[in-house]
Order: sequence, then C-alpha cells, then structure tokens
Amino acid sequence: MTHARHLAAKVAADLKRMQRFYHAPDDAHIERLEGEITELLRQGYLGTVTYGFKRNGDWIEPTLRYTARELAGDSMDDDPGRVRPAANVTGASFYSYLTYSSAWYALPSAQREAIERQLPVQRTGAPEPSVSGGYFADDKTYSSGGRALGRASVRSY
Repeated sequence: MTHARHLAAKVAADLKRMQRFYHAPDDAHIERLEGEITELLRQGYLGTVTYGFKRNGDWIEPTLRYTARELAGDSMDDDPGRVRPAANVTGASFYSYLTYSSAWYALPSAQREAIERQLPVQRTGAPEPSVSGGYFADDKTYSSGGRALGRASVRSY
C-alpha cells in the first residue's frame, strides 16, 4: 500500500497547489480524491485521472492528467508542484474525470460495483471533456515500487 500512497500523495500535493492558486478543490475533496486514487492504484485499476477546471464543457488551464503505468527502466520520481498560477478560471468549475485500466474491465460487473461502492468518490458516467484552446503536454513522472504516474498539464496555444 505504501507505493500507492506515495504516488497519491504527490497528486494530492499538486491539488493543494491548485487550491492555493485557484481556491479549489477544498481540503475534504482533496482527501477523497487521494483516497480514491490510492485504492485504484493499489489494486491496479487506474487508467487515467484528470483534475482541473472545465469551462463550456472543455478542459482549460490549469488541468492535470495522470496516467498509470508500469515503470520501465528509468526510475524517475519528480517532485510535485509547478501548477501554473494566474490562469483565467472565470466561469470555470473544478472537475475530475477518471478512466479505468484493462484489469478493471476484466473483473465481473458485480465485483466492479462492489469496489465502486467502497471508494470515497462516487462517479457517474459522462463523456470525457476535450481541451479548449490548448493541448496536454507531458511534464512530470511520479514513481514508486515499479509503478508510475505520468503527469501532463494543459498548455494554451
């Protein structure tokens, strides 16, 4: 469990930086998101998770996407942080979007439902937002115990 917690703590640190600059998400929400990602990483069920601001249905700066993967060779483990300050979030709201790994979809639906009920964040189906006026750029890798989270940030054109 310590490897999943290490990775999730780095994500939580990024979210705290986002909170400092943009006043969202609040501490209780960060705690629930950290608990969710810890459990999904621990069991190998996380595909991607995106946290950020959405306006008119699209991601804008500052938005961060994390992609779970096995660590191949290099054991890079960046420090969390470097969330861009002073982005225009007027009219935007904090949002998150999660996808599951192939291991998740190999589970029977009853088992997936049981796991979902125990997670601290209850998600509903929704289409994945696109990026408005920008793109995702890979910028960090967090790693622990042979697992990694690649981080990408929305950058404006």
